[in-house]
Amino acid sequence: MAREVTQRELRNESGEIMRQLDEGESFVVTRNGVPVGELTPLRRHRFVRAEAAVAMFRTAPAVDYQRFRDDLDGLASQDATPRG
Repeated sequence: MAREVTQRELRNESGEIMRQLDEGESFVVTRNGVPVGELTPLRRHRFVRAEAAVAMFRTAPAVDYQRFRDDLDGLASQDATPRG
């Protein structure tokens, strides 16, 4: 649940609030007791080194192109008629 902070707290304690955002906490900013915005941490992307990805795919099973294509065709319509 997001913690409420006043506009004044945000201004005066921005460093501490930023540290808490970095730790995953969310905030609702209020002005005169009325919520005016939200501060939520960004999801950080996790990167995998290229060498690790290549090593994982090296042991993956081969992809049967025709079976893959058939599966896609079974799921997605190829009809180009506009909806509406």
